[in-house]
Parts: sequence; C-alpha cells; structure tokens
Amino acid sequence: MTKAETLLEDYLNYLEIEKNRSRKTRENYERYLKNFLSFSKIKSPEEITDRLVTDFRLHLARRDIKKITQSYYVIAVRNFLKYLIKKDHQVLSPDKIELPKVSRRQIEILEYKDLERMLDCPDPKNLRGLRDKAILETFFSTGLRLSELCALDRYLDLDRGEISVRGKGEKIRVVFISKSAKESIKKYLDKRGDPDPALFVSLTKSKNPKILGRIIPRAVQRLVTYYAKKAGILGRVSPHQLRHQFATDLLMNGADLRSVQEMLGHANISTTQIYTHITNRELKEIHKAFHGRRRE
Repeated sequence: MTKAETLLEDYLNYLEIEKNRSRKTRENYERYLKNFLSFSKIKSPEEITDRLVTDFRLHLARRDIKKITQSYYVIAVRNFLKYLIKKDHQVLSPDKIELPKVSRRQIEILEYKDLERMLDCPDPKNLRGLRDKAILETFFSTGLRLSELCALDRYLDLDRGEISVRGKGEKIRVVFISKSAKESIKKYLDKRGDPDPALFVSLTKSKNPKILGRIIPRAVQRLVTYYAKKAGILGRVSPHQLRHQFATDLLMNGADLRSVQEMLGHANISTTQIYTHITNRELKEIHKAFHGRRRE
C-alpha cells in the first residue's frame, strides 16, 4: 500500500471508531476518496495541491455528475485533509478548497387538507389498513427517518407518549407520539396477536395475511406512494416528505428552530434552516399587514 492508501485506511477507521459514524458513511467516504486517489495517482497526501483538486472537480463535472454529488466528493477531500493536519501531516490547507455552490431544493409541502385525506385513506377493517394508518400517523407525529421507523420495536410505553430512537451516528433522541398516532398504533397492535418484536411488520398479500418479519424501507415507500395517489394528491409523495410535513407543521405553529432540530435529529442547525423560508410566520404577517396597502 502507498502512504496515501494507508492514511486513508487510518482515516476511515477514525470516522467509524472515534467519530462514531455509521458503516454507510464510512463506505461513502471510502468511495469518494478512493476515486480521488485513483484520479490523482498520488503516492502521498503531501502531493495534493490546489491545482490537483481543481482538475479532479473538472473531471467530475465532465462526467455529468450531479452538483450535489460533486460537493460530497469535495467535502470528503477537505475532511481528509483536516484529519491529516490534526495528525501533524504537512498537507494542503482545506480552507483553500471552496465547496461548489449548490442551489437548495425547494421543499414541497402538502396542503393540510390533502395530508388529512391521505391519513384517512387506510382501511380500518383489516390488519394491513390498521398497520398502514399507524405508519402514516407515526411519520407525521414524530418526523422519523424511514430507517428509524422501520427499526422500531413494538414494546412501547404508549401512555407515556415518548419513543427513544437511535438515529444517525448512533445518537439517541426522544420523539413524541401524538394522540391520534397512539390510538392508531394501539388498534394495530391489538389486531396483531403474534410474538414478532418489530412494531411494523411485512404482511403477505392474502385475505388473512401472515406476518413475514420486520417491514423493509422499500415497502414503506410503496405504501406512502399508494395512499398519496389514493388521496388524489398530484405528484410524488415520499416518506421523507412526511418528515418535512412534521417539521413545517411545528414551525408554522410557533415552535423554535432549535427544538425542531433536536426532534429531527439534525447534527447542524443549518440543515434545519431549510424550512425557515416557508415557515416564517412573523415575516408573512408583516408582509400581509404592510405590503400594497395603497392599492386597496
């Protein structure tokens, strides 16, 4: 192995052990940085120059890689350099590498009446419908990520109305279950009658469905899409969009940004701030009160 490859392996181990990053994060960093080493053909990190990074970025752009993905490559290189400096290696300063400017995607939010119609779509007369209703209500009540929802176990203290969730970076946070979500989960569990520890389970497609174990993310994505169409909602609706609904609903009703950040499990407040342009009630009221009054 070259010196660069050895130090890369050290950095990946550091991410997983010291920084407590997930296995998936390690895999992503490994892919980005190995691509960079393969392109640059360097033997040692001391050979990394500003010009070399610029050439690599040009290489990515000419491969028609999305801007957001290009930024992930650059972030990986910068963070690798920061680690090397921390370990007293004389390498290029990461501050000399500018991040690509990526336009923030407009968050699409459902009309509240559309959301209510979607939540009411599942059939309460059978186990599948009760499960699906509980899933949709839990998404909107908690703002959980898709993977977090699928990982929930059934032995919850519903009376307490709180769930401890292990999120990104193995961090534990508390999320809260609304009254309607509690009722939906209770009705669903009362109908189950099986010992499977998973809260949300996969079911066979039959009149009397059998339980196949813990539900997988793809199945949840399909059911969210199905009920959105059934509710007559135009465009694609995803589980992540229900997470957006949770955040914007809190902010539009007066919750502060830091609290919403904690409930979403965002490591940085800047991630939560993407919601503020559509939820700033104060600015909206000022605009309504003072804009265009001479035209009235």
